[in-house]
Amino acid sequence: MTSPSGFRDRTNWSGGYYELAIEVGSSDDARIQACLSALWSAADIRGCFGRRDREPEEQDPVPCTVGSLTEFGDLLGQVRLPTGGLVVCGCVAIRGGDDSSDWLDFYVPVGALERAGLAHWDGRPFFRSDVMDEWLAAIGAEVFRSASFGLGVIGFEVSGCTDASALAGKLPQTRDIGYLLPRGDVLRYGAANT
Repeated sequence: MTSPSGFRDRTNWSGGYYELAIEVGSSDDARIQACLSALWSAADIRGCFGRRDREPEEQDPVPCTVGSLTEFGDLLGQVRLPTGGLVVCGCVAIRGGDDSSDWLDFYVPVGALERAGLAHWDGRPFFRSDVMDEWLAAIGAEVFRSASFGLGVIGFEVSGCTDASALAGKLPQTRDIGYLLPRGDVLRYGAANT
């Protein structure tokens, strides 16, 4: 049986992604770099690589930079879950250009989460995990301490589901995803409640 931390096993990368998507703001490489560096540190990601078709020990690490994100599309590593399992993970930048904000999306594939034995809510049409939500919220809060951002959303494939301007500073009463919404220098967490 292969490990949920193995890059080459395609099933580790399958099933969609559980994400912490951070709305960084305007298209500014320095802001994305600050969030990327803070995220890599806060999540304690092992390694930084550009290829899924080779195991970490079979490839040279790449710099954890916006330039590497541009070159490889995704930056890949391994992260230890709060349950103790080591799994594959990745990060991608979604550049908005002149029309919308830039986003930095940290993800853990559901295939790796399932292989690591992470329990999730049964009977839902998507993966949901309170353990993952709380862990990703803590990572987002740590990122915010050193690199402020406009919004963070947490859950199954949440990237692009809303933005800070649509929320106008208010957490939704009914939430099927988690929200990290700043008010000044204070980051509020609204956990998923449906």
